[in-house]
Amino acid sequence: MLATNNLYRPLEVELVIPVRTYDIDFAGIVSNIVYIRWLEDLRLKFLDEHLQLDKQIEQGCVPVLAATEIQYKRPIKLVDKVIGRLWASGLGRLKWTVEAEILSNNEVAALATQKGAFVSLENGRPVPIAAELHNKYAEYQLKFPKS
Repeated sequence: MLATNNLYRPLEVELVIPVRTYDIDFAGIVSNIVYIRWLEDLRLKFLDEHLQLDKQIEQGCVPVLAATEIQYKRPIKLVDKVIGRLWASGLGRLKWTVEAEILSNNEVAALATQKGAFVSLENGRPVPIAAELHNKYAEYQLKFPKS
């Protein structure tokens, strides 16, 4: 399921994304692979705000990505103003799902869904998602029930 333009966006983060000359392909638009990097930047911002990566590493686990699905809606050019938004759309015991949108000049340029888990650095096996993140997600759901 790809991201939708609804307002229920638990733990949403936003990032102003500069378009660099090296992001542009031979046709003068942002290359599709660049969106993957932008999604990584958004996930890192999400972790910075909600579950610090360095703490996870200290505890012996790291997030891993299992799937990415993107719909490209409109091309982005070098001079466009780009904003990315990412939020948690599903949080289970072991698996997480985030959704994202990339806006270009305030219009949706791409929608994405990513799925993953946290794994042990010791053995590479999935570990339960930290209670800290579950608590933040639950607090959001109490404050802003899905309609």
